[in-house]
Amino acid sequence: MYLENLSLVNFKNYSDLEVQFSSKINCFTGNNGVGKTNILDAIYYLSFCKSFLTSNDSLTVKHAQDLFVIQGNYQINGSTDLIYCGYELNKRKRFKRNKKEYEKLADHIGLIPLVLISPYDSNLIIGGSEERRRFVDGIISQFDREYLFELQRYNRVLMQRNFLLKQYGSFGYIDEEVLELYDEELSETGQHIFEKRKFFLSEIRSVFQKYFSHITSGTEEVALNYYSPLQEKDLKALLKESREKDKQVRYTTEGVHKDELELILDGYPIRKLGSQGQQKSYLVALKLAQFEYIYKLCGFKPILLLDDVFDKLDSQRVEQIIKLVAHNSFGQIFITDTNPARIGNVLKQIEGEYFHFHVENSQLQRIYEEV
Repeated sequence: MYLENLSLVNFKNYSDLEVQFSSKINCFTGNNGVGKTNILDAIYYLSFCKSFLTSNDSLTVKHAQDLFVIQGNYQINGSTDLIYCGYELNKRKRFKRNKKEYEKLADHIGLIPLVLISPYDSNLIIGGSEERRRFVDGIISQFDREYLFELQRYNRVLMQRNFLLKQYGSFGYIDEEVLELYDEELSETGQHIFEKRKFFLSEIRSVFQKYFSHITSGTEEVALNYYSPLQEKDLKALLKESREKDKQVRYTTEGVHKDELELILDGYPIRKLGSQGQQKSYLVALKLAQFEYIYKLCGFKPILLLDDVFDKLDSQRVEQIIKLVAHNSFGQIFITDTNPARIGNVLKQIEGEYFHFHVENSQLQRIYEEV
């Protein structure tokens, strides 16, 4: 699977752009703020029906315009699919596959698997536990609709239970029978969520360690530790034990919404001791493990977006990452970098096809390196 071409109309800084891509490696270089990441964001839109930079679609419309259009032709399992995304201010977003509009955007998710590595991934390390749960849940639910349903159901019941606990704080009374019903439902859905999270992490742990070892030449050791209250007791028992405490604090203190994924480097949490280069290496290895997991699930290689991944990395780590992604085990790759000389030197070491574009004044110019 790969993206053959991309068309943008009034998308961010691009009024009108048409570009053909290599089925292998595509690089975009230029100064900060010229629109390199915007191209990757448009590609991300066509996979996930949203931007990875903002939750507000209106902010992606070019200034002084009232709509944007993104279109791309994909080769998927031997056939060509045209994917269309259109958004007009104050109207709903429209998505089409081969000119047939989706009734629900969720029906499109999973058709074009994609893995993004960007500076925003740093929140996985420095952010709270909800960031790491969101990372795990996003990967699993992309290809497991039952898991997505269970997650939505769990969060809905959790909200209802917390509302009941807040009422107890206000009125000094709580309906124990209703609370018991909520506990039953949380216990059932929470167990399913726990089991699937545990399985997912068991699947990617060794792959993640393999990639990190390659990037760092085996000089550092890493681990992914999954902690959940359900590892000790079933959720129904935990909820019963914590009921009085929950009444006092007015929210649910036990459950899979408290799960944590601990990111360890040389025996310590990486958020406390890891350098910027170590943190970025960790994130790259984690996302490449995500790539391999998705590949195993869907049977073809996801598109890989590398947004400014080489900043803060020494030359050895850059070289190791390029050697990894240039290998045939990866499919189509899109890379942005502010340093054309660095990316040019890297590309010269790659066997096979690649396209190198210079981005300036909302235009792309193909660069043909001398052989």
